[in-house]
Amino acid sequence: MIDTHLASFDTDVLAVSHQVPVLADFWAPWCGPCNVLGPLLEKLEAEAQGRIRLVKINADENAQLCAEYGVRSLPTVVAFVDGEPVDHFVGALPEGKLRAFIDGIVPNPAEMARRAAREALMAGTPEVARDALQAALALDPAHDEVRLDLVDVLLGMDEVDRARAELALLSPRTAASGDARIAALNTRIAAAEQASHLPPAQALLARVQADPDNLQAKLDLANRYLADRAYEPALQTLLEIVQRDRRFGDDAARKSMLAIFDALSETDPPTVAAWRRKLSAALN
Repeated sequence: MIDTHLASFDTDVLAVSHQVPVLADFWAPWCGPCNVLGPLLEKLEAEAQGRIRLVKINADENAQLCAEYGVRSLPTVVAFVDGEPVDHFVGALPEGKLRAFIDGIVPNPAEMARRAAREALMAGTPEVARDALQAALALDPAHDEVRLDLVDVLLGMDEVDRARAELALLSPRTAASGDARIAALNTRIAAAEQASHLPPAQALLARVQADPDNLQAKLDLANRYLADRAYEPALQTLLEIVQRDRRFGDDAARKSMLAIFDALSETDPPTVAAWRRKLSAALN
């Protein structure tokens, strides 16, 4: 538990709420119910073991914050997640209702692992992301979204056999859902498996340069680039195939571009947006 004020609110509340939910307790020393609620909030924060953060705000000294968040009665507790207020209550709730309120804003362990994995990927530590997702699946083996995240990470680490094995463990309902993400992951797995039998990129590039009309050579080169995670040259090569013959290889070039978009959606949105525009122009 910490006390904050207007000058430190962004750091203590908004920034921290991108890591864990923050309960902002608006209170005042003269408020009897506040003095009942405060110790209970501190007790539950300690029990949560880092899954929530409690921040106390003296309403008498922070009129601007009270006005900004609509605090008209004390105590008022506002919950923040990802920099935004997501819920609130007014008055001193009994412990049971307070626990239910906290349960409603605290992500389950699987969701916390997904967030940790995304942060690890952004930091360039895919091994940490893989371990976080595997731990989440140990707690909830039926969490298909976590499993799809793990397949994505494994592909990025060239663990193709493990990725295919994890994809096979999806629930029948999810596997049959027609989810575009599953199709994209299958495309990436197929490209990686094909690339394992192909020569290095330079040899394939020489083949394409010797015969620019050979679309199969271009597709082989794109698969090699994709397996090497050289996404920009892969996208350029795939786009050339789409421009020449969209139907070539059962629409393989367009499907592979969509798979790359899925792979880069979290880490490089500007690149995805730029190449989506190019693909749309080629198709239209």
